[in-house]
Amino acid sequence: MAIHSMTGYASAQAPLAAPDASSPEPGMRLGLDMRSVNSRFLDLSFRLPDEWRAHEGALRELLTAQLQRGKVEVRASFELEAEAGPASPSPRQLQRLQSLQDSVLAWHPHAAPLSVADVLRLGSSQTRPHEDVGPALLALATTVLKGLMQARAREGARLAQTLLERTAQLRELAAQASPLIPQLVEQQRQKFLERWREAMALGADAMLPEAAQDRALNEATAFAIRIDVAEELTRLAAHLDEIDHLLAPEGKPRSVGKRLDFLIQELHREANTLGAKSALLELTRISIDMKVLIEQMREQVQNLE
Repeated sequence: MAIHSMTGYASAQAPLAAPDASSPEPGMRLGLDMRSVNSRFLDLSFRLPDEWRAHEGALRELLTAQLQRGKVEVRASFELEAEAGPASPSPRQLQRLQSLQDSVLAWHPHAAPLSVADVLRLGSSQTRPHEDVGPALLALATTVLKGLMQARAREGARLAQTLLERTAQLRELAAQASPLIPQLVEQQRQKFLERWREAMALGADAMLPEAAQDRALNEATAFAIRIDVAEELTRLAAHLDEIDHLLAPEGKPRSVGKRLDFLIQELHREANTLGAKSALLELTRISIDMKVLIEQMREQVQNLE
């Protein structure tokens, strides 16, 4: 199953029947769009006309069945088609507007009467789709949700490819760090041996040769243990293997963002330890480069579902 991003957008429109079958068809269309951004949990918000609030539960059930994480906003509206022109008010609407005008003029005789433009505008504002909009709304929401899922899948594929490139770069840096440790230990061992030989050449008042040799060996052993980063590199390689495994599309669950976020934290921990144990400038540089790549991965993982 493909990995999905939490970022996406989709929209669609569909024709909608007129509320009054006896009136001319006003060419109404139902519009719906969905947009999502990253969030720790699934956060749904709906912007619907007041008369459609009863359908919010069905829409919420539709989305929660497909989405696991993300802040998703659903916006629905209806409007006249551009080519349909102004809607023709029904006789009932005209009668009501005339009655309202008479009431206003009775209280305010100097008020301006309604113009033709006012009547068309007010008549259009009272145009509403029929009450049984639920099936059309859910059908359109299903179409838009499919488009949203496809958009999130495309974005997720790009993010997964970027993460795989970063893991490959981290493996290269780890490969550069591995041969530096034996080289560093050998250099330090030579320094300790030189110090031991100097101690051997001192006079009778100096430290005994046996004690100097033991001291040098103890210091060399302690130093080798302190700078040994073999465990850190092994754990780092294991974390990278798991990340590659999660990003592979074959048979993997779509929602991997939280697991990847945990693995990124572990990668950062190993890179920090590597830098703390560093006794070579080159190893310090490698640790810094690793942390830069890991931080870039963290920003990408925060967008994955």
